[in-house]
Amino acid sequence: MSFQFVTKLPTPDEIRAEFPVPAHLAKLKEQRDKEIGDVITGKSNKFLVIIGPCSADNEDSVCDYISRLAKVNEKVQDKLILIPRIYTNKPRTTGEGYKGIVSQPDPEKKPDYRAGLIAMRKMHIRAMEESGLTAADEMLYPDNWGYVEDILSYVAIGARSVEDQQHRMTVSGFDVASGMKNPTSGTLSVMLNSVYAAQHPHSFTYRGFEVKTTGNPLAHTVLRGAVNKNGQSIPNYHYEDLMKLFTLYQEYDLVNPACIIDANHNNSNKAYEQQIRIVKEVMHSRKLCSDIHTLVKGVMIESYLEEGCQKIGEGIYGKSITDPCLGWEASEKLIYDIAEYE
Repeated sequence: MSFQFVTKLPTPDEIRAEFPVPAHLAKLKEQRDKEIGDVITGKSNKFLVIIGPCSADNEDSVCDYISRLAKVNEKVQDKLILIPRIYTNKPRTTGEGYKGIVSQPDPEKKPDYRAGLIAMRKMHIRAMEESGLTAADEMLYPDNWGYVEDILSYVAIGARSVEDQQHRMTVSGFDVASGMKNPTSGTLSVMLNSVYAAQHPHSFTYRGFEVKTTGNPLAHTVLRGAVNKNGQSIPNYHYEDLMKLFTLYQEYDLVNPACIIDANHNNSNKAYEQQIRIVKEVMHSRKLCSDIHTLVKGVMIESYLEEGCQKIGEGIYGKSITDPCLGWEASEKLIYDIAEYE
């Protein structure tokens, strides 16, 4: 075999026992889960803003960012629910490059998954303690859910994972809001089929067990733009795109129709500064049409302390080492602008 079994990792139960979430933070997560879930189901009219670094590469700068976000949250919490991005696994198109803190707790050193799992939990727990906010992450590897199930309030399934059966069935066992992105092709039916699968019960094998799930009624869509056959970005956040999705939702046997708009990735062609304009257009579309207002429950924004991005090793505090992000000042102003629309 070509596999080299380097070391046996601790199980999720072992890691959670070694680095537990304190009782008061577990209660905070329960409250936040409900508040976010109420937005997806339509019980709450608040708007979700899932915002933060492209990848959570450094505990100090990530927690610094989220503590600033918490102060903004205090001013907008009657209208918005801010969900910090703490993305600890980074998908790579070619398989090359930094894959997140779970893989490399130090981006300049070799992978160390045990140390990475510990670094991930320490960062999440510290962020919760210092900010009073619980976070979102992307579920890149379904088998890793057990390591984060007690700390996340929102899960995203990426464009390259959304067609995968294991991802879909694993989400069907979650009890938190889970956004299924459109695939890179942009085919909306694939995304909606993924939501359908996630909302319904399944039997399958998971981490060496035969398991059954009851379905996740909080599974919903995320529009993140697409790529055409020539590799060019195609946005899908415009008024017409949102109306098309609203119409398609009526044709599927789905509960809680809901959509989040990812303002970066192919919607912005990774021109990070365009996220401001894109979010404002989405908010304007919500004002123009009651159906869109009902459907679109939030936005995703890539943002960090410093704008843009840097190469690994440059050492600029609070600047992304993966995709470029909005800087803090622009991000703070955008959040206040979003609140004005509601």
